[in-house]
Amino acid sequence: MTATIGQGSSRTENGIQHLHFELHLPHPVEHVWLAVATARGLPQWLAAADVLQPRLGGAVVLRWLNQEGEAGVHEGRITAWDVERIAEYTLDSFHGRIRFHLEPDGPAGTTLRFTNEFPGDDQLRLDCLAGWHDHFEFLAEALSGHPADWSTWTPERWHRFRDVYASRG
Repeated sequence: MTATIGQGSSRTENGIQHLHFELHLPHPVEHVWLAVATARGLPQWLAAADVLQPRLGGAVVLRWLNQEGEAGVHEGRITAWDVERIAEYTLDSFHGRIRFHLEPDGPAGTTLRFTNEFPGDDQLRLDCLAGWHDHFEFLAEALSGHPADWSTWTPERWHRFRDVYASRG
C-alpha cells in the first residue's frame, strides 16, 4: 500500500471555510498518531509544537517552520482528544479548527480524515487547500522516514497545488 492523498474538498457557509481531506497511509494508527499529536512528530511535517498539553482543554502553540517571525506562530486549545483516534486543535482565527480523525485501514494502514474550519474568503480557501495538500505530502514522506528539511523549503510545490485548486474553482 502506498500513501494516497485525495484532493481536498471545500465548502463555504456563512463566511466560514470548511476544508476536507482523506488520506490513506500505509502506516499503523499508532505511528500516524505520533506524527499528528505529539511535539516530536509535528515538526517533521507541519509545525513545531512549542507548547502541546496532550489533553482536552490543553494549551497548544504551533510555530510553522516554513514561515518566519510571529506570522507563523498560532496559539489555541485542544478541543477534542481521544488517544490514537482524534486530535483537534482550535487555534487563533487564521488557522481556526484543525481536526485529525484516524481509523485503522486494513491490518497495518490508517485512514486519516482531516477537517479545517476558519473564517476567510475564497483566496484564503485556495491558499489553505494548497497548504494542507503540501503538508500532507510532507506527512507521507515523514512517515516513510524522510522528515521535512525546513531549511530547504520553497513555495514551488505549494504554488503548483494552488494552481490545481484554483483551476477546479
